[in-house]
Amino acid sequence: MEAAALLDASLDELCAEARRLREEGHGSLVTYSPKVFIPLTKLCRDVCHYCTFARPPRRGERAYMTIDEVLAVARAGAERGCREALFTLGDKPELRYRVAREELAAHGCGTTLEYLGRAAEAVLDETGLLPHLNPGVMTVEDIRRLRPVSASMGLMLETTSDRLSARGGPHFGSPDKLPAARLETVLGAGEARVPFTTGILIGIGETRAERIDALVAIRDLAERYGHVQEVIVQNFRAKPGTRMADAAEPPLEELLWTIAVARILLGAGIDDWGGVSPVTIDHVNPEAPWPDLERLRAATEGRSLQLAPRLPVYPEWIDGAWIDPRVMPAVLRASDAAGLAREDGWSPGETGAVPFTPRDALPVPTRDELGEDELVRLLCARGEERQRVFAAADHLRREVCGDEVSYVVTRNIQYTNVCYFRCGFCAFSKGKLAANLRGAPYLVPHDEIVRRVREAWQRGATEVCLQGGIHPAFTGEYYESVVEAITEAVPEIHVHAFSALEVWQGAATVGLPLDAYLARLRDAGLGSLPGTAAEILDDDVRRVICPDKVTTAQWLDVHDNAHRVGLRSNVTMMFGHVESPRNWARHFLRAREQQGRSGGFTEFVPLPFVHMEAPMWLKGQARSGPTWGETLLVHAVARLALHPCITNIQASWVKLGPEGIAAALRAGVNDLGGTLMNESISRAAGARHGQEMPPERMEELIRANGRVPRQRTTLYGDAPEERRRASFGAPALAEPVNPPVRDAGLRAPPRLVRPGFTAARAS
Repeated sequence: MEAAALLDASLDELCAEARRLREEGHGSLVTYSPKVFIPLTKLCRDVCHYCTFARPPRRGERAYMTIDEVLAVARAGAERGCREALFTLGDKPELRYRVAREELAAHGCGTTLEYLGRAAEAVLDETGLLPHLNPGVMTVEDIRRLRPVSASMGLMLETTSDRLSARGGPHFGSPDKLPAARLETVLGAGEARVPFTTGILIGIGETRAERIDALVAIRDLAERYGHVQEVIVQNFRAKPGTRMADAAEPPLEELLWTIAVARILLGAGIDDWGGVSPVTIDHVNPEAPWPDLERLRAATEGRSLQLAPRLPVYPEWIDGAWIDPRVMPAVLRASDAAGLAREDGWSPGETGAVPFTPRDALPVPTRDELGEDELVRLLCARGEERQRVFAAADHLRREVCGDEVSYVVTRNIQYTNVCYFRCGFCAFSKGKLAANLRGAPYLVPHDEIVRRVREAWQRGATEVCLQGGIHPAFTGEYYESVVEAITEAVPEIHVHAFSALEVWQGAATVGLPLDAYLARLRDAGLGSLPGTAAEILDDDVRRVICPDKVTTAQWLDVHDNAHRVGLRSNVTMMFGHVESPRNWARHFLRAREQQGRSGGFTEFVPLPFVHMEAPMWLKGQARSGPTWGETLLVHAVARLALHPCITNIQASWVKLGPEGIAAALRAGVNDLGGTLMNESISRAAGARHGQEMPPERMEELIRANGRVPRQRTTLYGDAPEERRRASFGAPALAEPVNPPVRDAGLRAPPRLVRPGFTAARAS
């Protein structure tokens, strides 16, 4: 619809078109920003005739908040779950008031903007809240100086009408309200690559045509630079004590007309309620208290919309091109997989209560072969829609698996923590390339591996699971020798061993094709492969988190060949770091497609990223694991996405803890994995849920949640009764022996084999 035609269109017609654009752009999502309001100074050189924020100096009052006062407000907000620190202040008060100049000088600053930068830096460093700066008119140089201490900035354009700045107009005597100056600031933010908020103010004497002119000006700058993330339509309110106290306020019809026209002119975008603070008042509109969040949620969901918290920077702008490297770590740590604000304080591996448990609800109909876009929508569900996803997954689980919950008595053996690969998420491996050494590098000799296997067998295990780092001296013969030693000592135990990376590296070092090498491992006694090293089966993500690891195609090729030589495997997905729900959806689809080709996956295992000691998180390059809602959704949507080809969905008690497991059992999960006996990888990353979940505790947990425990084998048969009896009341484990790696006397070859993108670049 052309701008001129908007003036003649009916309100109903405009609103209908605006709703269509909203739904087309972002579906049912409505956001708000949990924030604190920090009025750094209320002095201003402008005299807008409707403003109650700005005021002249008062005897005995400071011109500026102190840094300690700023931090006190920000810390109170952080404790209440806020993500944004909104700095609002008058425009250049030092140009009008001597008290402002003197106080700035006492702080060692020459301008208000310099002091603002210092305050924003303190908030960012001390509290993790993300500063959003509204300091008024700025030059592009001003904006560039503030960019390293802010996630976003803003300035209300208000109007493009010069006549409102003439004598008798609301902006008379306010040099910073001249439209040209404000447009220059919006332009400067684009040149400085800063995510920017702007908007218009209606009801101050402008015409509808002038509103359209202002919105078109914003649109033109947004199209030129791509930086305008949010446009506010603000209605004038007559406030006592101002020159416009008796002016008429715009009626609701005018507000609706302007909102609809803004949507049509600016295109599809996120609908937003603006900021909501549990701590501070709105110092610009103090007469309008913040809405109660639950009332806001009820009002939103009552229109079949989903309410979600966001950051001051919108998801599309969370990118190295838009966010300063100094600010990006705080942005990532505050964000969820969709680029919105984390909605809870839960992280995988930590102890404590989970934020919520799925409740009983009527299941929604399900069908096979959900596509990528459908999966993304399910993975982004919130509110009641999320509960329907959980209910659908639980209903399907009951149909397919009944009420049995299975687990396997197994022992994990990580035979070395030395690795020459450089996965950014791994806190387990040790070596020259590791970013953060935690404990001495070790290599478990064969006799100690065999001792642990015998001990596991005596404690009722049916499986031993082996994985480790890849020592530079390892070859395919090493992996084969480990399997042979175990099989010779305990022939009855199932050897579940070696990730796709270990298999690929082993085959490459002995010069065999994958199928031939896997057949050798099978003949040596290998029973199945774990599905680890999958991380996210999307190379856009793998290039970031594990650039020298196997590619998506190589991972799938290893498992395809394993299935074809008679070895079963599972498929895992590590999520909550740098990826998005669309990457999750692609992972599901690739696993489903592979299962259709080779049919050898026994289960799907979501593995929430444990961030605490991960090198890329410590460097500020990853999120703090998935949120609790995302974690449950991944388990639930996996059930729906992989049906009917993969029927077992496993939850990791090491990552979720007992309370998390209880909730996951109501979201499509039917398997709790292994008892483990020794767990090192998640604990190295910071998980705190222990090394073993013995059968007694496992079955107690399952029964407490109204399910029936079943001790299984690796391939989902029933555990033999003799094994089951041996697993209960098992004696304590002897202390494992992890000799220093130097004792092994291994020597690395002159050239190491590498799959993946690094190898492709090298060639």
